[in-house]
Parts: sequence; C-alpha cells; structure tokens
Amino acid sequence: MLKRILLPVIFLVLVYGFWISPDFKEIAAGVAIFLFGMLFLEDGFRAFTGGLLEKLLAKTTDKLWKSVGFGIVATTIMQSSSLVSVITISFLSAELIALMSGIGIIFGANIGTTTGAWLIAGFGLKVKISAYAMPMLVFGIILVFQSSKPLKGIGYILAGLGFLFLGIHYMKEGFEAFRDTINLTEFAVPGYAGLFIFAGIGVFATVVMQSSHATLVLIITALSAQQITYENALALAIGANIGTTITAILGSLSANYQGKRLAAGHLIFNMVTGVIAIAFIYQIMWAVDYTAAVVGIADDDYTLKLAVFHTIFNVIGVAVLMPFVSQLVRFLERAIPVPVLDVVAPKYLNESVTEFPETMLNAVRNETIHLYDNAFEIIAHGLNLHRTQINSEKDLEAIVYDNREILDFDLDVAYELKVKALYAKILEFISAWHGSTPAPYSNQLFGLRQASRLIVRSVKAIKHLRKNVTRYIDHDNEDIRREYNTLRYQLASLLREINLVRHNAEGEFNVLDLDSHRVIIEEDSIVKTGSLDKLIREGKITATMGTSLMNDQGYAHDAVWHLVDAAKTMFGATDIEEMETQELIGLDDSDDDDEDDGNDGNWGAGREVLAAIDVSQNSKD
Repeated sequence: MLKRILLPVIFLVLVYGFWISPDFKEIAAGVAIFLFGMLFLEDGFRAFTGGLLEKLLAKTTDKLWKSVGFGIVATTIMQSSSLVSVITISFLSAELIALMSGIGIIFGANIGTTTGAWLIAGFGLKVKISAYAMPMLVFGIILVFQSSKPLKGIGYILAGLGFLFLGIHYMKEGFEAFRDTINLTEFAVPGYAGLFIFAGIGVFATVVMQSSHATLVLIITALSAQQITYENALALAIGANIGTTITAILGSLSANYQGKRLAAGHLIFNMVTGVIAIAFIYQIMWAVDYTAAVVGIADDDYTLKLAVFHTIFNVIGVAVLMPFVSQLVRFLERAIPVPVLDVVAPKYLNESVTEFPETMLNAVRNETIHLYDNAFEIIAHGLNLHRTQINSEKDLEAIVYDNREILDFDLDVAYELKVKALYAKILEFISAWHGSTPAPYSNQLFGLRQASRLIVRSVKAIKHLRKNVTRYIDHDNEDIRREYNTLRYQLASLLREINLVRHNAEGEFNVLDLDSHRVIIEEDSIVKTGSLDKLIREGKITATMGTSLMNDQGYAHDAVWHLVDAAKTMFGATDIEEMETQELIGLDDSDDDDEDDGNDGNWGAGREVLAAIDVSQNSKD
C-alpha cells in the first residue's frame, strides 16, 4: 500500500519542484544521472566477476589493513573519497568484495581524502574529475556496443564513471545559488556551541556542493579573510567529513542490501569520528601545533595547520574504530538484513484438495506442471532462447543457429525462487499425504514426486551447461559455435515437442514419441561419433574446448532424459489401466529411480539404448 502511494507522491513533488525552480531541475537531473551511473558501474564490475578484477581485489582486500591501504591509495589518486565510496558500493553490490573489506576501503578513503586538503592548502591544486565526464561517456558507450564481454564491461565502467561525474556536476550547478548565500561571519560563536554550529554548517555546505574539497576551499578562504576563528574552521572541516557521506548514501539507493550496509557503515564511521574530533578538539589542536612545529609550519599558517588537523582526526577515527570492525559488520547485518525474496508459491496445493484422492492427485499433477512451467522458462533462458521462440511455428533450427543473443538473467536466483522453493512444497505435501492415500493413487503420487525431481535435475544440468553455452555461441570459432548450437537445438526441439504433446487436442502427438529425442542425443553424440577427436586433431578446436564440450554433452544428455521421463508422467496416461497397458507392451521406458544419482554429467542414463547403438555401429563397420 505504501509503495503504491509513494511513487505518485514523488512524481507530484518533482513536478512542483520543476515548476517553481530551474535550479531544482538541475539538482533532480543530477541525482537521476548519478544513480544511472551507479547502475552502469555495477553492471561493468559484474562483467569481470571471476576475472582479473576479482583476483586483484581478492589480493588487495583480503585483510583489513590491505583494504585500508587500498582506500588510501585509490582516494589519493582519484582525489575524491565520495567517488571511492560509490565505486566500493558497486564492488560490494557485484559481490566482488566482502562487507568487512568495503568498510576497510572506506576507512582508508577517509585518510586518503586528507591529501586533498594538503594540495589545496599547500599548492592550491585540485584534480577536477568532472572534466573527464564527456570523454569517458564517449569511449564508454562505444565499448558498450562491442561483442567482447571484457570490452563491454570496461565500457560500462567508463560510462558509469562518466555519468557519476556528470551527475555531480549538475548537482553542484543546481546548488550554486545556495553556496552564494552562505556568509560564515553571521555564525561566528566561541566555545563548544560554535563548534557544533560550524560542524552543522560544514555538513550542510558539503551536502549542497557535493564535495568536501569545495567545502575546504570555502573554509580556507573564510579563514584567510578572518571571517571565522581557527576553532570554527576546524569544526567546519569535521562537518565536511560527515557531509561527504551523502554521495555514498545516494549511490546506495540503486544498490542492493550490501551497498546500503556499506553506506550506513560509512555514515556511522564519519559521525563517530566527528564526535571524537569535537570532544577532543583542544587536545587535537595541541597535537596539530606540535606536528606543525616539528615539520616547520609557521604558527600563523592556519591553512596548512587545517590540513594537519584533517589528517590527524581521520587517523584517530580509523585507529579507534579498527578494533570494532567485526562488531560493526554484525550490527549492519542485523540492522539491514538480507531481503526476503518473493518465492513462487504453490497454486494448487491446499488442504481442501485432500478430501478425495482424485482431487489430491489432480492438484499434485497440476502443481508439477506448474513446476515444469517455471523450469521451462529457466531452461529456455539458460540456453539464451525465449519461450516464444521455442513455442512458435518458426524454423527452430534457424532460430537457434542464427541467434547470438545473450540473455542477461540470474539463473541461480531464478532456480532458488521459482524451482527449488516450489519443489520443496510439492515434496512436503506429498510426504504428508502419501501414507494415507489408496495404493493406485499413492503410486501415481510417487510418480509425480519423481517427475518433480527430474524437472529439478534437468534445471541443474542446464545450470552447468549455461556457462559454456553463453561463452561459445558468440565465439569467433565457427566449429565450437556450431557444436554448442547443436546442443541448444536438441534441447529446444524437445521442449517444443513437449509443448505440442501437452496441448495435443486432436491426438496428433503422442507422449511416447518423445523417446526419439533420447535416441537422437545418443546417436548424434560428438564423443560417440568420433567427431570430437577429429576436431581436436585437426586443430579446429582446442583441447580445453573439447573437454568443455564433452562435459556439456553429458549435461545436455541428462537434461533430455530427465525431461522426457517427467513429460511422460505429467502429460502421459492418467488412467491406471492405460498406464499398466503401456508398461506391459514395453513402451514406457522410464529410467530407474536411482540410475544416475551422483552422475555429475556422466552418461549413466539410458544404458540399454547405448548398448543397442553400439551393436548397430559395429554391424555397420
């Protein structure tokens, strides 16, 4: 209910803001572009999952002190702790790093950002990253349209960074009027009251300008013009440190729960550091004076002393909170739990259907078909095909061999939500009522349970198969591409025929005809025909490709056998006498329950057919 109300309210507020203020348009556009950049950035980093980036991050962030060092170096180079924060959120959302590593990077970023204060105060230098937004967008978008996955990933990262910089630029432009109205002399108050007031101003100014560097420029200018006291300038720096977390919070809006945890951890760390700095500000000022005297900074050079203060209080914050990182991680995990995903619920299983064995059996059959429908979607997408393509009347072979589209979907998540959860409910229901059901119906319930198991096993086979299917259907090597398309075609043609059998209104298709697909995948096996050895021997594919193809042939084989048996149970004879007749005439060639447990892609199923083919091949030779 709240979600349905919230979206219209947001639209109304935006429309009103656009109407009354042109500055608000730039601010809102900046936020939108910034969030769009975050989505691009996360997609880009996901492209390198399991590759060089993941290995680099694993080596540089596997310990807390390494993560801190990574944050220091990255922020020193980029001159933006906010940017490092949003990139770290992208790493975490893409599951390239752990939450503890992300917190370590944030700690390091707070120390690394102090180098900006030194550059501003000592040399008047500042790396203006927004100037690189347009070139990044141009090169990034060009790379996004490339077929190579690494190039596409780099393109998404460059475009994401470009959108981030562009978004921050528009936010700054929109807030320009606010910055011009800030007159710090109006708030000059001595003592702790002044410290808290100016810390709040520092937070506000950094939120407005989206840059702690810009706030530091404002502080140094006001300090040199003697608009504020030295103590008030230090409080402004503390507030700027807290205010810089707003960028990370904005970045987390488009991130998953892990990104939100990191943004919350960033805010907690900077707030605790700020409270410590205000509570012990006079002791830290003494440390600043001592350090300034040691390194030769003049007593009245308050700008450089401000940079020293900025460094010291951030280092103190890291030193104080480092021993409590584990407790902070546990707190964040409790405060922002893993969201409960919407799992597929049973459609037909409820207590009312248990009144009669016929209704119970029909409900379980329908639920098993429901499970198959979910599995069909996952299998089709796992083969990088659409269900409409498979179920259409178009030339399936042409569709498969001509189509190089890679479907972007998370097979593991789909399996957990749409197959595994529903399968568990079916097992639970059958187990609860199996013992109290008359024998003929009990046997059919057992058969439907086995069909559900085979459907799940077929999805698992496709999970193994998908990785190399996705890799090779768009490969430059025509031979390996053809072989994987053959596997796709064999599976897709089976799915199409199962659909025809299911909706067989005129009796044109027989469920027993599905056995032909078993024979085809056996006879056309690239291993059995010797084609695999020939391809490797002639150098048309590498040995690594051959190994992958051999294993994946086994996964495809298993999926075909499991789907045929499941389809026979779901869409075959439902009358007990008819089923017994089929068994007597030897047409029901369903595999034994334990035939391929622990198979792991090896061809345990269909030994009889394999033997028959061996005899046939020998006779031909």
